[in-house]
Amino acid sequence: MKNKTRSFSLSIFVLVVFGLSWPFQVAHAFLGEQSRPLLLLSMIMVAVGTYVSGKYIFKDGFKQAGWSWGKPRHYYWSFMLALIIWLAPLLLEQLLGLNTGFNQTNLILIAQEFILSFAITILPAFSEEFGWRGYLLPRLLKNHSTRKALLIHGFITWFWHLPFVVIMGMRLDGPLLLTIPGILLLTFIPTILHAVIFAYIWSVSGSLAVNTFYHAAFDEVRDSLQNTVGFGPLVEIWQMLLITLVGIGLLWKGKWKFKSLQS
Repeated sequence: MKNKTRSFSLSIFVLVVFGLSWPFQVAHAFLGEQSRPLLLLSMIMVAVGTYVSGKYIFKDGFKQAGWSWGKPRHYYWSFMLALIIWLAPLLLEQLLGLNTGFNQTNLILIAQEFILSFAITILPAFSEEFGWRGYLLPRLLKNHSTRKALLIHGFITWFWHLPFVVIMGMRLDGPLLLTIPGILLLTFIPTILHAVIFAYIWSVSGSLAVNTFYHAAFDEVRDSLQNTVGFGPLVEIWQMLLITLVGIGLLWKGKWKFKSLQS
């Protein structure tokens, strides 16, 4: 006798996933970068919470998550996007004399750090993609219009990062009443619209593997450049503005295919 499925509840899903993952994120936010394994564990716990939800609570499975490898061009363009977001403004800073950190030695260090950190980030990146795109988004699409589902899932991903964002705001110079609301407002729109970009990659490729690749590439292109060359004032402005504009464009004119939902 088959187990009966239970109607998906966003509040229950959030309670389970956040309850399992937030403690590690909060600990990392307080302890700092030396506790980075806790942040990676927090990301992995998103997948654990998702598995508990799909397997034991709602019992609706994971068939539409995007279990395919995608195509080579999906990986290529995903990596190019990560480079455009992080490397392009850094090269522009170099040309303008705002950053002179690039040299032959640094390029070797960047490549070494990227390869190592990319390999470490694969599992945590997959865990988030499995939760937000592979499981949450398809269920929102069943009950909401495409744009509304995309924005709700984007808001959930922004809210999930809240402990880390709040602690980051507390570390900034200035009154807490100004720094915390400021950092929340600064991250709100770009984070939601970046989730839209993630969703578009997933919809076009139908592949969690491609999304995982982009997620890890985005994080580790950023971290490897920041840890070796360092970012000037242009990089953060560029990445937030570019992500916002691309996300708005996809919401407005994107051709959403959702290949994984057709399987």
